[in-house]
Amino acid sequence: MGKRTGQIKLGAFLYPTGHHIAAWRHPEAQADAGSNFAHYAELARIAEAAKFDLIFMADGVGTRGTDTEALSRTAIRYVAQFEPLTLLSALAALTTRIGFVATASTTYNEPYHIARKFASLDHISGGRAGWNLVTSASEDEAHNFNRDHHVAHAERYERAEEFADVVRGLWDTWEEDAFLRDKESGIYYDPSKQHLLNHRGKHFKVRGPLNVARAPQGHPVIVQAGSSEPGKELAARTAEVIFTAHQNADDARAFYSDVKGRLARYGRSPDELKIMPGIFPVVAKTESEAREKFEQIQELIHPAVGLSLLNGMAGDVDLSKYPLDGPLPEVTETNGSKSRQKLMIDLARRENLTIRQLYLRVAGARGHWQVIGTPEQIVDQMEDWFKTGAADGFNVMPPHLPAGLTDFVEHIVPELRRRGLFRSEYEGQTLRSHLGLREPQHPAHAAVAAE
Repeated sequence: MGKRTGQIKLGAFLYPTGHHIAAWRHPEAQADAGSNFAHYAELARIAEAAKFDLIFMADGVGTRGTDTEALSRTAIRYVAQFEPLTLLSALAALTTRIGFVATASTTYNEPYHIARKFASLDHISGGRAGWNLVTSASEDEAHNFNRDHHVAHAERYERAEEFADVVRGLWDTWEEDAFLRDKESGIYYDPSKQHLLNHRGKHFKVRGPLNVARAPQGHPVIVQAGSSEPGKELAARTAEVIFTAHQNADDARAFYSDVKGRLARYGRSPDELKIMPGIFPVVAKTESEAREKFEQIQELIHPAVGLSLLNGMAGDVDLSKYPLDGPLPEVTETNGSKSRQKLMIDLARRENLTIRQLYLRVAGARGHWQVIGTPEQIVDQMEDWFKTGAADGFNVMPPHLPAGLTDFVEHIVPELRRRGLFRSEYEGQTLRSHLGLREPQHPAHAAVAAE
């Protein structure tokens, strides 16, 4: 089989101060980034000038990493940062082409809220919105929503399946030309082009209609981030982009083939889903300089922060009870992110890592692909993943911000372009046009076409 052609898709994953767990301590980092709008505005301008497909925002509806006194002083994970839809709506007014993807959980939201907010962002941005559909994985979030314990994994995904159907149904409330707004006749909209959802399911009863006109893209782009079995099946049925984590090309190719192979049973083609693994790049003119940059930030990790990161990935095991320089103990299956737990355990067992070595390995990319080297070395690997069926593109996770993003734009993007692997100009106006995704047809039109 020949290698694929085409171009790589790029997302700029903007975690406030950067993705390394000690990023905020870096001398070049914007320490107050989470609540500094000017910081995000500058990053959005940089990413759009470089012609990135999209900006990606993670989110959680609870604070994480404040489980010990030491940690409460040294960590900032999910402690002080903007709500992403509010932030992206503001950034949409400062940009014209780049897409915006925000995370919103199906566990602690209602479908009507999500449908309304993302349709609104699509209108505000002129067709550049995407929803990262996730199920919450943190016990901390449950405590803010009338629960003592987190919803069970299987129930979360069952709810998410129905949630996605309700949101898409609400987005189909109105046909594209439903709103006449004819001042002379006094007719504001055509009632025959309004479609009530009238959904009644196990988890939701939603009549509709949605009180937002049909989105410029038809539907905002649906992104999905789960890699467990239920997560892959949900993605195969509903997602148009997958953000996933892999340590090596072989695992990425296996995942890519697995999920793309599930699409046919839902009447979908492989091109209808873009798979974009996370990449944590540390780049410099020489490999030795790149490794020096990486070690500089590694030295800033507080041990309590490293342990907290592993505890969050491990599930019910409190790793602080075990020697830092001893092996990872047996870990029971978590009610949190099963795919991320498995990735952590497999890495520790495969490379015989101690607890300290393990948190040092995952503190930067948190389980995503970590690459350190020159522009040529990094692009060689990105090109291999793209051309051998491991990825359609990458969600770029800068180690610290803003320098990590500018390093990627100044060193890696030119090398991608030199090889014909990345655009020099946007091809269209919407996020769907950037990603090569078709606009969904309204069901009323599809029914007419089928007659």
